[in-house]
Amino acid sequence: MAVAQTVTDTVTQAIGSLGLRGSTHPLSRNHSLDVFENFQSTPVIGQEFPSKAAQLAEIVHDDEKVKDLAVLVSQRGVVFFRGQDIGLEDQKILGRKLGELSGKPKESGLHIHPTTEAGAEKGDQISVISSERKALFFLNDRSRFASTGWHTDITFEPVPSDYAILKIHTNPSSGGDTIWASAYEAYSRLSPPVAKLLEGLSAYHEAKWFKDASQAYGHEVRTGERGHPLNKGDALEAVHPVIRTNPVTGWKGLFVNKEFTKRIVGISKDESDLLLEYLFKIVSQNHDLTVRFKWSVNNPPGIGDVAIWDNRSTFHSATFDYDKSLRVGDRVVSVGEKPYFDPESKDWREARGLPSFHEL
Repeated sequence: MAVAQTVTDTVTQAIGSLGLRGSTHPLSRNHSLDVFENFQSTPVIGQEFPSKAAQLAEIVHDDEKVKDLAVLVSQRGVVFFRGQDIGLEDQKILGRKLGELSGKPKESGLHIHPTTEAGAEKGDQISVISSERKALFFLNDRSRFASTGWHTDITFEPVPSDYAILKIHTNPSSGGDTIWASAYEAYSRLSPPVAKLLEGLSAYHEAKWFKDASQAYGHEVRTGERGHPLNKGDALEAVHPVIRTNPVTGWKGLFVNKEFTKRIVGISKDESDLLLEYLFKIVSQNHDLTVRFKWSVNNPPGIGDVAIWDNRSTFHSATFDYDKSLRVGDRVVSVGEKPYFDPESKDWREARGLPSFHEL
């Protein structure tokens, strides 16, 4: 693909001057968060802090705990906090600190979504997640297969996200859950010969439809810098490795997603279509590598549950199983490093001393 190759060349030329991280230095937890009650949501993915004693509004000002949180999120994929009163400014501070304290490049900040209107009430760096806003664009063009919603945030950017923080403060009495899937475990499901093949390949990601979405919202797409010097313009396209190393854990993960990944580069379209279809099925047809989170309802003003996830190592999708009920939240997305594959990185099962999936 000529377009994909152009994107690859442009990004490659810029990497050296911007100090993008391309080495792996796994971090260990300091376990400072263990003072709070918490448990694993599933054996593969998810950790929950069910007690309101664990307040992110306080944790954000303790760098030791924030660093521990960053490592925990990267290891478990997604971490949930119940009954949080964290405000927008502290949510943004936490978004910045998670990446900074775990070693992301200094050029990376908080993302500005291409569809966020300039001068928006909550500012450039807050993405408002709203069922009403989504309906403006998707009302007449929504697939009947819910699995098409699986994605990883902003992989259309040359330098995509490390961490994301979502606080849902308004939710239907029933429905409106969110599901996450582990990219680590998705990689583990690959047979060694297929894994080896994919480790040498890259894929083309794009989100040109955000231009139409912005117009539906009544404004133009954002073309200025979006959290990193390489994330600008209206192309909304990038090339990334199919298998990505998470530098915080040193673990390999599958890094293609149904919403943004269009083509594996360097092979025929038929081969690409077949491979991508299979890789998407690993995520959508394996419920045992997912966790489903039910957001609480009827919260007091300013209170809501919070999910923090690592976009380098997870996929997620909302469940649109509610009628016209209002569902609203605020999301902060941090920009991390240029995705890379380190041949020395490990399968998460191998790193944890667990049996290979193929031995179970």
